Amino acid sequence: MGMDMNQLFQQVGQMQEEMQKAQAELANETVEATAGGGMVTVVANGAGEIREIKIDPKAIDPNDPEMLEDMIIAAVNEAIRAAQNLMESKLGGLAGGALGGLGLPGLGE
Repeated sequence: MGMDMNQLFQQVGQMQEEMQKAQAELANETVEATAGGGMVTVVANGAGEIREIKIDPKAIDPNDPEMLEDMIIAAVNEAIRAAQNLMESKLGGLAGGALGGLGLPGLGE
């Protein structure tokens, strides 16, 4: 009925290595999101960190700073969503498939 503990520890160690490798790769991949018809562009990495924000000078209206604020928020939120989707696509198989494959209750369900 039981699994050899050495084999279990070996599988866990291998999964940790794969997860660390995938996370390192994600930190080097980027996603980009725009708002306001391209007036605001936000670049995030696969770890969900905002790496760059570009604002078209035409988007800066001193009489309507709220519009620029809204565009920045929209672009940042979309970049974060895109980074999360990238992360799930890269790590989803490792987290769900590998952990669930161990047959441990509560994992991969």
